[in-house]
Amino acid sequence: MTITAPQQTSVKRALPALGLFFLSPLVAEFLLGNIPITALFALIGLAPLYGGGAVLIREVVRRRGWGYPSVVILALAYGVLEEGITTQSLFNPNYAGQRLLDPGHIGFLGMGAPWTVFVLGLHTIWSITVPIVVVESMSRRRREPWLGKVGFSVYAALFVVGIIATTAIQLGTDSFVASPAQFAGVVIAIVVLVFVAARVGRRPQRRTTGTVPPAWVFAIAALALSSAWMVTSDLVKNAWLAAAVMLLIDAVAATVLVYCSRRTGWTQMHALAVAGGAMLTYAWHAFPEAPIFDAPRTADLIGNAVFALLAVALLISATIRCDKFGDS
Repeated sequence: MTITAPQQTSVKRALPALGLFFLSPLVAEFLLGNIPITALFALIGLAPLYGGGAVLIREVVRRRGWGYPSVVILALAYGVLEEGITTQSLFNPNYAGQRLLDPGHIGFLGMGAPWTVFVLGLHTIWSITVPIVVVESMSRRRREPWLGKVGFSVYAALFVVGIIATTAIQLGTDSFVASPAQFAGVVIAIVVLVFVAARVGRRPQRRTTGTVPPAWVFAIAALALSSAWMVTSDLVKNAWLAAAVMLLIDAVAATVLVYCSRRTGWTQMHALAVAGGAMLTYAWHAFPEAPIFDAPRTADLIGNAVFALLAVALLISATIRCDKFGDS
């Protein structure tokens, strides 16, 4: 069977989407240290959920001509979907046997303030946004759709399969089921977030003349802020104060990024620097993190080192390609 030139072009254009499909779960679970390298087989099961979600969000945003603010908002919607419906960790008082909702418990919602802020932040930044920015920075077509109708439909189907499979596995291991009111609240939150993402995306992006600090400054700042955010719950013992500190860091970071990204001196390299700094936070945090699957300590540490080195290598490659392709 002969592959024609148009078919070769189509396949080549779709390769970044495939890379994002696998990078998202690798960052979300393996680079974080939540799953050890000895359980790498879990990637096949996680990719449809994480990767499918990341690819769909990226494709919708680029097809509509939206920007990274819409990516972040839709990433938050993804987090609400996964943790509110698929795993139900937002409502399960004894999820994974850890009593995550006890600190800062909000009785009428059946939720825990610090856990809600923490887990939704993980998905918004690391599971979805960081992989999208990194893969787009490596592509010469970073603002164009990578998939046709068939490819988009395939990833959409994989995402649905990922949601159903993960939900079934969770219900098979834990009989907890959230209340109808809680599920309704999740659906409403997702609809509102999608609406906000669309409104923000349609708004004209006005650029003001001005310079911004070099990209490496943003990389260091992102590493420092995201590291502080990650350890807040461990260092701040008051649950409500911990949630407030994390939200404050979120607000400061969002304000600075929105302000700077509207200036003409902001480039894709700056966006990559921010994503890279956040990614390196996961890389160091994996070492003290206890994996959810049993693994020999030595194997776990070796795996953490391998994933950290791969993350550094990926960021170096992304930096080189981003510089090569410029801010197109």
